[in-house]
Amino acid sequence: MIDQALYRRQFLQQTGATALCGATLIGSSAGVTRAVAASCAPAEDTPSMNRSPNESIVVGIMGLNGRGGALADSFMAQPNVKIGGLCDVDQRVLARTASSVTNKQGTAPSTYTDVRKMLEDSAIDALVVAAPNHWHAPATILGCQAGKHVYVEKPCSYTPREGELAVAAARKHKRVVCMGNQRRSFASFIDAIDKLRQGVIGPIHYVRTWYNARRPSVGTGNVVAPPAELNFELWQGPAPDRPYLDNLLHYNWHWYWHWGNGELGNNGIHSLDVARWALGLDYPRQVTATGGRYGFRDDQETPDTMMVSYDFGSATITWEGLSCSAYGPGGSGYGLSFHGAEGTLVLQDSGYKILDGSNKEVATAAGSGGLGDHLANFLACVRSGDRPNSDIEEAHKSTLLCHLGNIAYRLGRALKIDPRNGNIVGDEQATGLWSREYRKGWEPTV
Repeated sequence: MIDQALYRRQFLQQTGATALCGATLIGSSAGVTRAVAASCAPAEDTPSMNRSPNESIVVGIMGLNGRGGALADSFMAQPNVKIGGLCDVDQRVLARTASSVTNKQGTAPSTYTDVRKMLEDSAIDALVVAAPNHWHAPATILGCQAGKHVYVEKPCSYTPREGELAVAAARKHKRVVCMGNQRRSFASFIDAIDKLRQGVIGPIHYVRTWYNARRPSVGTGNVVAPPAELNFELWQGPAPDRPYLDNLLHYNWHWYWHWGNGELGNNGIHSLDVARWALGLDYPRQVTATGGRYGFRDDQETPDTMMVSYDFGSATITWEGLSCSAYGPGGSGYGLSFHGAEGTLVLQDSGYKILDGSNKEVATAAGSGGLGDHLANFLACVRSGDRPNSDIEEAHKSTLLCHLGNIAYRLGRALKIDPRNGNIVGDEQATGLWSREYRKGWEPTV
C-alpha cells in the first residue's frame, strides 16, 4: 500500500522544497513532478557544481559494443557534450566507434584499452560504464575515486556488496552517479505514478511485472584462444580468470553466473525499479523464486523461465521472466500492472491505461519520454551537483531486488530479509553470495 507520508518525504528529498531554477519539467501534476534539470537544492553529500548550462561536459565511455555505441550517439545528441575518450578491450569495436564519433562530432576522441588509463585524463568530467555487469560497480568506484561523475548501465552492481560500495564511493567522493534505468525520466511513467499517488485506483497491495522474449540458444562453447584483437584479461578485469569460450562474447556472458545476472538483472531491473519507486518501498521482508532451464540443452546457466515474489509486508511485487516465449500479459513483452482496491493501472512503454473495478477502461495515455530525457537529467545534475532521477542509492535498492531473487533461485528456498536494510537474515549460505571472489589486485574498496 502506498504510504503517502513516506512518499512525500522522498519526494521533497529528490526535488527540493524550493522552486525549480530553469528546469525543464516533465510530468507536471502535483504529486510527482520531476525535473529533467533537477532541483536547486543539492543534497548535503553531493557537491554544488554551479556550472553553466553552456559549459561543455566531456564524457569518456567504457564498453562500446551494442549499448555503449548507442550511448555515445545519445550523449552526442545532447547540447554541449563532447566524447573525449573511448575505451574497449576489442580493438575492432574501439576503432569502429572512434571513427563514428569522430565523423559525428568533428573531433577525434582519445582511445584506450584500459579504463584506468582513461580515468587519468583530467579533461574527462564523466565516465559512462557500459561494459559487462561484472565491471559496473568496480568501474563506478574507480571513476568516483578519479573525481569523475558516473553514468552506469543497469544493473549498477554484480553483487549486493558491490552496490553498497558504489553508494559509499559516490558519497565519499561527492560524485553524481546515475544508473541507466531510463524510465525514471519518461514523462508517461512519471504521469502514471503521479496518478497512482493521487489514489486513482485506491490502495495498492499487488504489482505484477514481466519481461518476455524468445532468445536463441547460446550453444555449447569450446575453449579456444581469444581473438588477437581482444584483450580477454582486461575484459574479465575484476572477475577471477576463466578460460575463453567461443560462444561467450559479445552478449552471451549475461547467461553465465560468473559474469552476468541472467534476465532478472538484465531486464527485470527496469520493471522492478518502477514498481518499487511507485509504491515508495525500500526493502522486502521475504523473497521467493522458482523456475528453471527448459528451452534448450546448452551452456546457459541462468533460468529461461523464472517467477520471483517480493513480500514487502504492505504489498507484494512479482516479476515473471520468460526467455522462451514472447507473449506476456495482454500480449506484451514488457510491462507492469498495479492492482488497487478500486481498479487497475497497466503501464508499458507505449503508454498506460486505467481500468475501473469492473475492468472497464476509463482513461488512457500514450507513451512519452526517452533515453535523452534521462541523459539530460544526469548532465544537468553534473552541472548543478543535485541528485539525479536514478541516484545510485535508489539504483542499488532496486538492483538488490534482482540479486535477492537470483540468490533465492540458486539456493532453491525463500530468503528472510531485514526490511530495515535489505540484509539476508539467518541463512549463512545465502549471505555467502552477498559478495564474490575477485582477481588479485582488483578488489573494490572505498
